[in-house]
Order: sequence, then C-alpha cells, then structure tokens
Amino acid sequence: MFPSVIQTAERVQRGETTAIATIETALARIAAIDSKLHAFLYVSPNGAIAQARLVDAKRARGETLGPLAGVPIAIKDAICTRGEPSTAASRILADYPPPYDATVIERLRAADAIIVGKTNMDEFAMGSSTENSAFGPTKNPWDPARTPGGSSGGSATAVAAQMVPCALGSDTGGSIRQPAALTGSVGIKPTYGRVSRYGLIAFASSLDQIGAFATDVRGTARVLSVIAGADPRDSTALDKSVDDFEAACGRSIKGLRLGIPEEYFADGLDPEVGASVRAAIGELEREGCEIRSVRLPHTAFAVATYYVLATAEASSNLARFDGVRYGLRATGEQHASARSDLRAMYGATRDAGFGAEVKRRILLGTFVLSAGYYDAYYLKAQRVRTLIRRDFESSFRDVDVICSPTSPTTAFRLGERMEDPLSMYLGDIYTLPASLAGIPAMSVPCAPTAAGLPVGLQLMGRPLEEATLFAVAAAWEERSPACHRAPAVS
Repeated sequence: MFPSVIQTAERVQRGETTAIATIETALARIAAIDSKLHAFLYVSPNGAIAQARLVDAKRARGETLGPLAGVPIAIKDAICTRGEPSTAASRILADYPPPYDATVIERLRAADAIIVGKTNMDEFAMGSSTENSAFGPTKNPWDPARTPGGSSGGSATAVAAQMVPCALGSDTGGSIRQPAALTGSVGIKPTYGRVSRYGLIAFASSLDQIGAFATDVRGTARVLSVIAGADPRDSTALDKSVDDFEAACGRSIKGLRLGIPEEYFADGLDPEVGASVRAAIGELEREGCEIRSVRLPHTAFAVATYYVLATAEASSNLARFDGVRYGLRATGEQHASARSDLRAMYGATRDAGFGAEVKRRILLGTFVLSAGYYDAYYLKAQRVRTLIRRDFESSFRDVDVICSPTSPTTAFRLGERMEDPLSMYLGDIYTLPASLAGIPAMSVPCAPTAAGLPVGLQLMGRPLEEATLFAVAAAWEERSPACHRAPAVS
C-alpha cells in the first residue's frame, strides 16, 4: 500500500526519504496500472519531478517544509493548472491550457505537495459514473466492469487504487461523496464557501465546492486544512478561520448526538448497504454516541429541485464556451457555414464540443429559465431548496451529526444506467440534500458487501463544523472493517 498522506509528509520532512523517490514510486504505480483503470487524463512526470527537486532542495537548505511535503496528489480536471491541460473531460476544452492556477493549486504548491496529473471525470462534472467523459470511462478498481461513481471518479479511483494517497475533486450534488463510497475511499465536501472556487470550471455556481479524497480520514483532514480559507478572488469564499481538522481526528466523540433520518432508510436502499451502515452506527453508539431519530421530510423533492437549479445555472455558465475566446472552434469543411456566419459557428462549435449529457442539461436549464416557465420551475425550486435547508436546521437543534448511507447501492455496472438518465439521477438521492443546504458532508468506508464491494457511511454536519465530522469519522475508522482495505490491482 502507498503510505498515507501524513506518513509520506513526515518521512520526507525527517529526511527518511526524498520527495523525488516518493514521486517516482507514484509515477511507476500510475504507469503500471492506469491503463486498466483510466483514472488519469494527463500525467506530468517531468513537472512532478521538477516540483520534487524543489522540495528536496528546500530541505537541503534547512528550510521548514510544508504540511504536504513530497505528497503526490492528483487533481480533478475541472480545476485549472497553469500551462497544463484542464479540459473538464470535454472536447470543447481538449487543448486548453489555463494561464493561471486555481487558488487551491497555489495552496497545495505552497504546502510542498507534488501535483502528478489530472484525473478523469464526467464532462463538466455532469454525471454520476464518469462515463460521460469525452475521453472514455474510468473503471472501479474493485471490479473493472463497474463504475467508480462520479463525477470525480478519476480522483476516487486514483486514491482507491493506491496510485496517490490523496486527490482533489469537486462536489456539486455528491460528486466527491458518491465515488468515495463506491471505491472505498474517504471523501469530504466542505461547507459551501469553505474552499475557494477560483479556478474551478463552473457547473452550478451556487452548489459547486472543491473538496478532498484520501486513503484515510487524517489525510483528508490535512489536505482540507491546506486548501480551505478566505480568498479575495472568490466572493463566495467565507472569511472564517480554518480549524485544525487533523487535531479534531483525535477528539472524543462520547456524548455526541447522532441523527438517523428515516427518509434515508426507506424503499430503494440496497439491504446490504443498509445493514452495513446500521452496523457502523451501532459501533458509534457503543463508543458513547447518543442515537436519535430525525426527520428530513423534503428529501423526496431533492432530486427534482437539484435538476432544476443545477441545470439552470449550467445553461448560463456554459454559454461562455462558444468557440470565440478559447477552446474548440468548428471551422472545418463539415461546418462550412460556420466560417462566415457567427451564429452558425456558435451552434456548430457547441454541437461538436459538448457531449449528450451536457446538451441535455443545457436544454433543461434553458427551458426552466425561459419566459412562462421561470415561476413554475426555477422559482418554485428555490423555495423548495429553502425548505430542505430548514429541515437540516431543525434537525441540528437536536443532533450534532446526521448519519446515513452515502449511496443507496454499491457500484453499478458500466453502461447499466447510461440509457436511463432518471435512474442515474435518482442514485444521488442521499447526497443532493446536503449540497442544496450548503452543509459539510463526508463519506467514510464501512463493511463491504458479501461480494466485496465498498459501502459508504455519510456524515453530515452543521455549517462550518467539519471538525465534528472528522472526529466522528476518525473514531469510526479505527473500528471499521474496511480500514486499510485496498483493491488488488496488479
């Protein structure tokens, strides 16, 4: 197994190994197995080695190394990295190298982390299986015939398959938590505004949030501590102090009140998934937590609400991809009219550049924002979003953390839901409410199914109380049957 985030950083800091040796190990692992899984869209051996040399030189000069010294990290391809491809897994950005780094990338570099490459995803983060990538699907390391979830499936697979100990993803409606659950990794979506979105290619701006994956809870905590914090370049980034999330992992959980929402244990939940999650909750109760039942009555409306609001925002955000300023421009012989007519060029570019799921969501979003339908759909969805947020506010008066399954099923087979978008959308029923409410939520592995497929326990907390989630997650991880479990990918 690849050493954890903290083990790696501490070994480099103490001089027990070099950053170059660590990165060479990661690059060798990627070269050996990624052809079977397709977690990465782009790997930068030369760039990673150059970064590692800088870290080793810094240590040789006696300078203090950062908290992620020499740690290899993979980056979801929706996050801009200067001078390197940042495609959002779309043909329309296939050759786009941004002229700047996202804020989170700047912070990782300042912490002496080493970026090894960019990971596959559903195009523009629109999907739950990483099958919507223009460059082919990613496969689940536990069973390559199955999906890793999405949209951050490449990042989740890179971590679960031990190619890197940590990765960044983005979560709009579950795109970190669901693939974390389906691949047996740890993933957190922080409070909306906790991490700057500057440099994140936008899908739905009121929902998008950058978060982290890692092989363990403490590693995830350290990465989040590095990337969180205010940013004057993002007006939605909160000007709040960043807790010591890693220290919270050692905090006692005795006396914490855990809420169990009955709506998350209803019809549609795989019995093995439900049993695994209930067993985890039982262990937390034996550790001194108090278990209480809570109600989240508007959960049933979360899918419809999300797919009105998110598609509306997507139709607006994706209007910038028109072939004029950057990215693909349709000018070939098959688009002859596009060479002389601006509107034809827009249409031809977007038709050639966007995949089927992105087109579907643009059309849905344009429809719900159109004259005559705005009040009936978009405005009503905003009102229901408020009701969903109030459900959580009411529950958090009585409990400290809400526990549920992350996904109603284990990883499904590649191609199984591609012809049935509604089935794909309904798979996000347990992750969407926390995104709509803007609260922090994370997934940690619990006991696998009889077939060995991973199952995720979802923990949801009050706004800005990620530290409490880390305390519960770390306490559970010490007892989890899935702790230190890794897929056998040769």
